[in-house]
Order: sequence, then C-alpha cells, then structure tokens
Amino acid sequence: MSYLILGASSGLGRELANILAQNSNDLIIISRDEKDLKAIKFDLETKFKVVVKYFAVDVSLYDEVKKFLDSNLNLLNEVQGILFPVGMMKSKDEILTDMSIINSLIQANMGAVAYFLSKIYPIFIKKNKGVIVGFGSVSSTIGRDVNAIYAASKRGLESLFESLSIIALPTKLKIQFYTLGYLDTNLSYGKKLLLPKGSTKKLAKIVYKNLNKSYKKIYYPSWWAVITIVIKILPFALIRFIFKFL
Repeated sequence: MSYLILGASSGLGRELANILAQNSNDLIIISRDEKDLKAIKFDLETKFKVVVKYFAVDVSLYDEVKKFLDSNLNLLNEVQGILFPVGMMKSKDEILTDMSIINSLIQANMGAVAYFLSKIYPIFIKKNKGVIVGFGSVSSTIGRDVNAIYAASKRGLESLFESLSIIALPTKLKIQFYTLGYLDTNLSYGKKLLLPKGSTKKLAKIVYKNLNKSYKKIYYPSWWAVITIVIKILPFALIRFIFKFL
C-alpha cells in the first residue's frame, strides 16, 4: 500500500512516516524542507526497503500547493490513504496583524488540507476505498488572545472533517480526526507548559492502529477530552472573566 503524508519532515509527520514504512508501506512525503525530506527518504528506504517519493512544497503558499497538485495529480491515484499532520504557528498571530500572516496561517492550517481533499476525495470515491486522517488542536476549543488565527483555522478544519465524515457515510471511505494537545515537538520545545506533553511516537502507533476503523474522532492525550468538555460547558462570559487573571 501507499500513503501520502502532508507535513512529513518533523514531529508527528516524521513518526507517521516511520511507522508506515516500518509496516511495508510505500510513501509520498511532502513538506517545505527538501534537505530533511532527502534524509528521510534515504533513512526509510535503507531501513525498510520501501519506495519513498518526496516533494518540497510550502503549504502556506496557495500557488505552490496548486502547482504541485496540477502537476502531480496522477500520484494521488497511487495512494490508499492521506494523512495531514501539517500546521504552522507564528509569534505575531493576532487578529490585528498583517494580512500576509493571516493568509499564510489559514492556508497552512486549513486551506492546503481543503484543497488536497478536493482532489483526493473524487479519486477515493471512484475506487470506493481510502483513508483520510486529519489533525486539529485543542486550541480551537475557545477563542484566544494569542495564536488567534491558528486556533480559528483549526476550528474550521475540525468542522471540515465533520462534514467529510457525513458526506462519506454512504461509502467505504474511512475518516479519522485527532484533536491534539501539547506534543513533544519543536513547537513546544523550551516552553513552560501547565500540562504534560504527549508522545508523538505513541500517537503515531495509535493512528496506525486506527487506520482500518470506519470513523474515529480522538483526543490525544486522551484526558484533553474531559478538559475541553468542561471548557465548552462553562459560559463564555465566565471564560472572559477568567482570562482577566491569567
């Protein structure tokens, strides 16, 4: 089998590439850093004797995503599954910020995924099989004073996958969505966090185990499910009041 991973060069994407290759799956890996992609290709092909194709694409740029898909649509016919451990955060992520920053954040965290889905979904429908896996964030639970555009994009992404799961009901397609808390990636390196980080290696194993399930919506680490439920139950006026003291 063959899988496409968008955002494969580090963190969760790198762990997913490793576990899929370890289980004899060929890969198409995409991220921005060509140097990292070359190293991953060499490592996985040497260790696991699989075929790995790579493409350097900056998913925060619509034109680059469109160019890749227009030029390589035939590659999507090869894949049995597509995984989206892709995203981007920026320090100047506020509502009152430069439009170029807003556009790049929306594109990287939701737009690129939506565009890939518009191309891969008809192919999977024609074959009546395939698995699509998305990854959101607990930051999308409520509005935020920082990382506002990132959080809003992830909330939109979650809604997109909920819609996808409904659309795919009459089919044999498998739709998975993971809402993620803090993970042991470069995004959390050196930060003082109130809650412990989840292991990307462990998460990759969970994702691989669930690939054959018809529908899954999972929080990871799992205790984030309880936290987000509590937050959603609280009146937003109370949430705003709490923010005054944080």
